[in-house]
Amino acid sequence: MTDKVPVTVLTGYLGAGKTTLLNRILSEQHGRKFAVIVNEFGEIGIDNDLVVGADEEVFEMNNGCICCTVRGDLIRILEGLMKRRGKFDAIIVETTGLADPAPVAQTFFVDQDVQDRAWLDAVVTVADAKWLSDRLKDAPEAKNQVAFADVIILNKIDLVSEGELKEVEARIRAINPYAKLHRTTRCQVPLDAVLGRNAFDLDRILEIEPEFLQVDDHDHDHGHDHHDHGHGLKHYHDEEMQSVSFRIEGDVDPNKFMPWINELVQKEGPNILRSKGILSFRNEAKRFVFQGVHMILDGDLQRDWKPGEKRESKVVFIGRNLKKDELEKGFLATAA
Repeated sequence: MTDKVPVTVLTGYLGAGKTTLLNRILSEQHGRKFAVIVNEFGEIGIDNDLVVGADEEVFEMNNGCICCTVRGDLIRILEGLMKRRGKFDAIIVETTGLADPAPVAQTFFVDQDVQDRAWLDAVVTVADAKWLSDRLKDAPEAKNQVAFADVIILNKIDLVSEGELKEVEARIRAINPYAKLHRTTRCQVPLDAVLGRNAFDLDRILEIEPEFLQVDDHDHDHGHDHHDHGHGLKHYHDEEMQSVSFRIEGDVDPNKFMPWINELVQKEGPNILRSKGILSFRNEAKRFVFQGVHMILDGDLQRDWKPGEKRESKVVFIGRNLKKDELEKGFLATAA
């Protein structure tokens, strides 16, 4: 994986603070060189004093970052950037505030040249603490952006009370319990918390194991009212958008797993926004890591299982109206 350029897809509703974050990346002296692909330069308002040189559509900043616009074809731009490889450490792609991040994320699975040279590191969603609850009610794309995220920056927390903040976090967790969540004011978050997360190495999901298990408990608990879990916090259960995870204590059989997952995403793909997993194949020293966006899957053998590391197989699905029992039954049947 090391010779591939990590790519971060940055999404978020209009006015949530993406521009603030992008400006920080393009102007701070963070010692790393990023290639930032934006929709419109105008939105960012690049400070001319910081621009060193501009050729064609590409601006070079005095902190070493470069910036260009998506005029139409993202793949063409990426291929152009790859030719300049060596000039930057990572790529950041900003999606428009109204956009579903799926097509942008899919670019990194679909085009072979891009796939050979870049890999999707994380989808980062910037959300506005004050308005997110309303947006989740009236804007399906806001829900998509939350469900899609590996990292969520809950911004403008200075504008809400602690109670409102807890409520908005509960709503986020009902949709996506797996994302790493940062509370921020003016997007003041250490850049390495957002970039270079290696989010698809999924170990990060294991960091939050307790929540992982807790969410499943709530799901089984349909008979009771979810109004209180002992700490006065409403537990939202988003009926439409949800996430499920399953594990097998041990190996799966690739000859059973691969046909199952391929058939599943062909059939249920439109409803599955994201799928991810770390699998242990019998007699295989390396971990098989896969991720998917709707119908498109990508996976390969990554690092070795460490000595003493528990070999187990886990999958996560985030999507709409998921058939939990069917998914669980299907996955458990792939055990070696």
